[in-house]
Amino acid sequence: MAPPRRKDKAHPTLSPQGLVLGAQIVPLWAGAVHYFRMAVAHWRPALEAVKQLGFRLVDIYVPWAEHELSKGSYDFGRIAPEKDLRAFLALCQELDLFVVLRPGPHINAELTGFGIPERVLWEPDCQARSPNGKPVVLPVPPLAFPVPSYASTAFLDETDEWYRAVAEQTSDQLWPDGPIVLCQVDNEGAMYFRDGVYDQDYHPDALALFRRFLKKRYSTVKELSHVYGDADATFARLEPPTSFDATHRDQLAPHLDWAEFQEHLLAESFLRMRRSLEAHGIKGIPFSHNLPLSEGVTPLDPGRLSRVVELLGQDYYHGASAPSRREIAQRTSELRTRCDAHATPAFACELGAGFPPFFPPLTPEDQSFTTLCALAYGLTGLNAYMAVDRDRWIGAPIDVRGNLRKSSDWWRVLLEAVERTRLRELHRDIAVRIVIPRSVRRLARVCHAFGPLSAALFQVVGGGAPEACFEDDLGFGAPVSIDTERFVRRVEAKLEAARIPFGFASGDCLKHVAPLPGWTIIACSGALEPKLRATLEDALRAGAAMSVGPFLPTFDQRFTAVRDLRPLRAGHGSVPCHIGDSDEELHSALEAATAALTLPHLAATPEQVFVTLHRNDAGRARLLFVINPGQAPVEATVSAAGAKFAEDALSGEGFGAKLGALHLPMPARSVRMLELLEKA
Repeated sequence: MAPPRRKDKAHPTLSPQGLVLGAQIVPLWAGAVHYFRMAVAHWRPALEAVKQLGFRLVDIYVPWAEHELSKGSYDFGRIAPEKDLRAFLALCQELDLFVVLRPGPHINAELTGFGIPERVLWEPDCQARSPNGKPVVLPVPPLAFPVPSYASTAFLDETDEWYRAVAEQTSDQLWPDGPIVLCQVDNEGAMYFRDGVYDQDYHPDALALFRRFLKKRYSTVKELSHVYGDADATFARLEPPTSFDATHRDQLAPHLDWAEFQEHLLAESFLRMRRSLEAHGIKGIPFSHNLPLSEGVTPLDPGRLSRVVELLGQDYYHGASAPSRREIAQRTSELRTRCDAHATPAFACELGAGFPPFFPPLTPEDQSFTTLCALAYGLTGLNAYMAVDRDRWIGAPIDVRGNLRKSSDWWRVLLEAVERTRLRELHRDIAVRIVIPRSVRRLARVCHAFGPLSAALFQVVGGGAPEACFEDDLGFGAPVSIDTERFVRRVEAKLEAARIPFGFASGDCLKHVAPLPGWTIIACSGALEPKLRATLEDALRAGAAMSVGPFLPTFDQRFTAVRDLRPLRAGHGSVPCHIGDSDEELHSALEAATAALTLPHLAATPEQVFVTLHRNDAGRARLLFVINPGQAPVEATVSAAGAKFAEDALSGEGFGAKLGALHLPMPARSVRMLELLEKA
């Protein structure tokens, strides 16, 4: 057993710029290396190459299935030298590289079974269940496997035993005694991508947890019966819905409760996992979790998860295209708002440097576009996944023997540029914030019209609520879920056409957003969480420029009518507190807000070009990102933001300002990171 850590040593903490380790702040520039997939002789050259490119951290999975020999018996190098985790950690420390530890239980990593032993996956008590009580299977290459239940006591007990084994190898390797500075709880915890509301989890342990969840939610059986419209409802016998069968808003509560319960289930399972790791000695360092693509339509609720882990990041595997630019902008600006609220770095836990062979190829151009686009919208740290190549992967910048490939030059130049320009200390200009409450996303989940097909997968290929949700009006007189997303899209389009810089925020960050200058628009489907409504009312009374649309919030998050509802009153002059579902109302509101708040704009032509401006704490414009997501090159003209000269931070090309504007060629599907200077 590892010796206890000395109590007089400082623990790592997080700041907006990275990890605080004693007197130094280490930026979160990490590269993923899978030690267990490499010959030991290649560890050192690979790690030296990672460091040579400018990465400060090494991201490692610790795969349960690779280390377990049988239940309770593990190989950490005794049999297979490449599994000697402690030797790998010692080498990282020797090379002055810090480590992000990711012990699962789910790691994916394109491993069969996602890194969980077959004996656990095929144990019936550990398996997630469908509505008919059958195991839920994930049809993923190279071999489909049963999905584990995160409510299953048997599965969580098995995980606890695995964590004990990991802690025996690592608990004395935490900084400052060792290189480990961050620990991730699980991986992309969206129910193994089987995240349809009625797809799973009907495991007996999940149903028991669901009934306890309801008992806490509804204080009496009478209240439960009233909201559910079921005179026979009891906490002990209530069954969750197995399909979306609501025909009226009065029937939505059971479905929305079941969707919210899934959010609760994941947060509770992660909390148990964290406590297990801490109980076994992995403590005193920050914990993290990574949100997968299209996380907004999964049961991962950032508000809940932010109470479980200190660092909530997300994954990026995007191609270079106009839809990808929009998705990256929304995801990253929302991430940055949340991280600013919690004073943590905006971190890409995985940013694709290459791709698995059974996925659509991601080219170096895709990688460059995605990375720079994410930095443009507020990212301040990233983990290049993968930095070092391995089986079931194509295109990492370092090969399996530790040799630098030609593609590695781009990473070296990028990391030099972000450090030279002090990007992680800058703030993007944002004049308007669009807030998406959890209730909006939850309603879209339950109204998803394609059954067990993952809503996240559907969104990845370009379909949101207007393309994927039932069109029934449920007694509202309109399909509110569809109309709410269409409203958000219209707001985006209007702001982009006016060149007004904007960003997104999730509902849990409204208290952080409300006091900020500018205009806040809250997307509302007619339902709003009571805490969010209270924040909205307080902000309006304080004179904030806040609006809701396209529907007024007359219900709580379960679409139960709110009693003694007070009408909303505008908080800032002529800025309306409600924007209806029409282009005319939105146009009028934008004109009023622009006049009342003097909303800034960033000029750019042609219309397919987008720009973001980043300033330091003194308000000086330091970086300008110019984005061309189109399929054709263009000659762009963009505002110089007062600078006399701009230099491409990666290529070194220089551009002089003429009459306050920069004129520059923009290749197809490209992003320029321009350093703004007083002179050439």
